[in-house]
Amino acid sequence: MHKAAVFIDGRYLGKVLDPYRRVDSSNQRRIVEHRKLIDNIVAKAGTEREIIRIYYYDCLPYINDEPTVEQTMKLNGTQRFHAALRRLPRFEVRLGRVAYRGSDSDGRPIYEQKRVDLLLGMDIILHSVKHTVDEVFLITGDSDFIPAIQAVKAEGVIAYLAYGGTVYQDLYDAADERIEITSDIVDGALLAEYPLFTHPIGQPDLAEL
Repeated sequence: MHKAAVFIDGRYLGKVLDPYRRVDSSNQRRIVEHRKLIDNIVAKAGTEREIIRIYYYDCLPYINDEPTVEQTMKLNGTQRFHAALRRLPRFEVRLGRVAYRGSDSDGRPIYEQKRVDLLLGMDIILHSVKHTVDEVFLITGDSDFIPAIQAVKAEGVIAYLAYGGTVYQDLYDAADERIEITSDIVDGALLAEYPLFTHPIGQPDLAEL
């Protein structure tokens, strides 16, 4: 049986899932079971395989020296979400950090994720070099990961790209195989009764798995 590891760009996956979770213009959300979602994505590759590890890469939200109420709520919600993910079978959460980069022309703050790309690239290459896996599944839309994909392929490991919507052509071309995250994949990971919850700023809560 093939062995596989899954590497998730959390910010990217969140954007892909958002249209499926949204119920209306309010903050109500459908609940996504993340482990079921990953199983659905990997199943599209066909051959039976064991998923040895699922890595989820993310950052905690930026917090001022004197945090606002909204910032505190957002931080608490994100921490609860990460804690819930860590309790899922074979899930591991890897955190970078968010840096403040000033404001745009409209006065809106600009934030930049740091270390996430480095952590993901290191992990995916280490698994490949050590040959702990035969396949890697990368969920991202970031073309910065092309060198990591090329390194994986050089080790004889099959590189799958899972993406939603549009994707950079060079990233698409770099992968060995591609899986589009479509409604049949996501709908199968939504809880059957579509329970709803309301969060004041739309952040995932413990149930958002």
